Amino acid sequence: MARVLIVDDSPTETHKLTTMLEKNGHAVLTATNGESGVDVAREQRPDVILMDIVMPGLNGFQATRQLSKGGETAGIPVVIVTTKDQDTDRVWGMRQGASAYLTKPVDEGKLLGTIAEVLA
Repeated sequence: MARVLIVDDSPTETHKLTTMLEKNGHAVLTATNGESGVDVAREQRPDVILMDIVMPGLNGFQATRQLSKGGETAGIPVVIVTTKDQDTDRVWGMRQGASAYLTKPVDEGKLLGTIAEVLA
């Protein structure tokens, strides 16, 4: 299965996502903010990244842009997972280089389907 990096400043959300992913055979890496998420992605080269938007410091939009434009991380799909559900947020996230956009609370089936889709 996939190595998934979760970038989220909420321990509760990270735990929920980790539980869903590990139960389905995925290996999980975590980061608590955008800056450490970019660092972990560069060092560990996960198969896919789940990115929150609202975080202190480097937000998810900025981190997604850095990852999608960075040479060594440009090929890693980023799935935005956020509470921000406005169309403008969705459009902006995709413009930053995200491969998909999901809103919280995330349905397990939809999450797993989206990961499979971006890795296909």
